[in-house]
Amino acid sequence: MGRWDGVRWWQQLFFLLLVAILLIQALLHASAFSNNANSLPNMNEGSDTVALTKKYHKKINCKYACSRRCRKASRKKVCERACKTCCKKCHCVPPGTYGHKSACPCYAKLKTHGNKLKCP
Repeated sequence: MGRWDGVRWWQQLFFLLLVAILLIQALLHASAFSNNANSLPNMNEGSDTVALTKKYHKKINCKYACSRRCRKASRKKVCERACKTCCKKCHCVPPGTYGHKSACPCYAKLKTHGNKLKCP
């Protein structure tokens, strides 16, 4: 006598359906796991995480940052104009009114056509 001889046909069908559902569920779970392993991390606005395929810059208020940077300058308007240009390119402004350019290397490296430092 075989294994399925005393079992009704609907019980066999139910068993096969159950096995098929479990197999499909296992395949979907494995597929979702492999997709998550290959994806980049989610980035929210407060995060400093940088995705490998995108350039992500934290939003900065250049007008405020440059007015703070240039508040002690003798020529405020000239200072603020140069600072805003640098801020828009680099997305950062060093802290304080002078120096500290190591905090923003891009800002420190920008030069004018005359090869002078552009950013105050």
